[in-house]
Amino acid sequence: MFIKQLSVFIENRQGRLEEVTEALVQEKVNILSLSMADTTEYGMLRMIVSNPETAKDALRDKGFSAMLTDVIAVKLQDKVGELHKMTHILCSKGLNIEYMYALASANRVAMIVKASDGEAAAKAITAGGLELYSYEDMCE
Repeated sequence: MFIKQLSVFIENRQGRLEEVTEALVQEKVNILSLSMADTTEYGMLRMIVSNPETAKDALRDKGFSAMLTDVIAVKLQDKVGELHKMTHILCSKGLNIEYMYALASANRVAMIVKASDGEAAAKAITAGGLELYSYEDMCE
C-alpha cells in the first residue's frame, strides 16, 4: 500500500543536484519520479527511487540530510476528472493533502500523495474506486 519516498534537503547552489544524482548513479539507483521545491537558500528534493534504503545511505555518506517517508501512489487514467475524483475522495473524508506530484512513464501514470493520515487516505482511495501502485508495481 505504501511506497518509500526519499527526501533530500539540499543547498540551493550550483552543483548540489548533480552531486545527488552522481551518488545515486554510483549505487545504480534509478529515479522513478522527482519533485523539487526551493527557497532562496535551500531546496527539498523528493524522489521515488528503485532502492530507497541504498539511496538514503549513499546520500548520507556524502553528507546530505536524507530520510524516507511513506507515501501512496494513486493510479490515475488520462482523462478529465481523474484528479478531481482523487481530491474529492480525500477531502470528503476530512483528509489534507500535504503535497503531491506526478509520476509518468511509458507504463504508468500516478500521483504521489502525502496525506495527513496515510492509512486513512489509502483506504479511502481504494474504497472510492481508485487503485494504488505497490512498490513492486513501481519498480517493474
